Amino acid sequence: MDVLVTGGAGFIGSHTCVELIDAGHTVIVVDDLSAGYAAAVDRVGEITGTRPLLEVADITDAAAMEGVFARHHVDAIIHFAARKAVGESTEIPLDYFHTNVTGTVTLLQAARRAGVNRMVFSSSCSIYGDTRAETLDEHAPPAPANPYAWTKLACEQLIEQACHYLDGMRAVSLRYFNPIGAHPSGRLGEDPRGVPRNIVPYLAQVAAGQREQLQVFGGDYPTADGTAIRDYVHVVDIAKGHVVALDHVDDGDGMQLFNLGTGEGTSVLQLHEAFEAAAGRPIAHQVVDRRPGDVPRLVADISAVQAAWSWSPEYDLTAMCEDSWRFVTENPIGYSG
Repeated sequence: MDVLVTGGAGFIGSHTCVELIDAGHTVIVVDDLSAGYAAAVDRVGEITGTRPLLEVADITDAAAMEGVFARHHVDAIIHFAARKAVGESTEIPLDYFHTNVTGTVTLLQAARRAGVNRMVFSSSCSIYGDTRAETLDEHAPPAPANPYAWTKLACEQLIEQACHYLDGMRAVSLRYFNPIGAHPSGRLGEDPRGVPRNIVPYLAQVAAGQREQLQVFGGDYPTADGTAIRDYVHVVDIAKGHVVALDHVDDGDGMQLFNLGTGEGTSVLQLHEAFEAAAGRPIAHQVVDRRPGDVPRLVADISAVQAAWSWSPEYDLTAMCEDSWRFVTENPIGYSG
């Protein structure tokens, strides 16, 4: 298929472009490069032998999106483009709703006018919110605890309504948990601008001597070591999940919903220990107060996607940390080098 990937110059998007091209699809990337990198698109080309087309555009810009669909044949959309930091969303909530929700509406309107009716949506486990459940399946009630999570739930709802009322519209929403890692080649990885808002790039920068120490937000959660538990999943596994979703977008009417994760919980301190082992050096850390919008535990039940598509993660936590560290050591100044 000819696949439009919004946010395809970003962390998960660029890895998904690799898997799409390897699966035989043609890729057009739309990215405003506020968080993504044109160099990441170039490196997708290095890895696969085929560089995706890159359209630099903002998904909230209706005219720009109309132009993209006018210039390119598109069979389906994989929609990543969004603001994504939980903590930041509590500081600038309206910006998050504008980019994530208004941007999705604008994208869907342009796609509909172009006759494009297939979408795979990048959603989030944060929709489940503050829960004490050991694992979360797709029937767990939504309980968003921050504006970012609310935007993802709102997008799911509007896509579901579009599928219900618009003839021919089909979608898959993937609620994935905490993507980390990097492409095993060392050519693609996570390169945040400014101070990292996700834990693994921050760990990596401390290990590389670029920052003094890791702040662990909260040591008094109701968990074995007092730190929050998450289901960390390799970014390549997430990328492959999107390609499989594209293959199955027509399996049912309306919007299908699946979790992507490993089904295993890892605390922040356990992740810290695993990254120390990957880097081969101690990584200074300090436990500080909880961060607004965080919850104690988020771990996926992935039985539904395993049964429907036979998708299962291939990489373990050790590989996630080793691949992340390889990207940092081989790209000490990220994509700028």
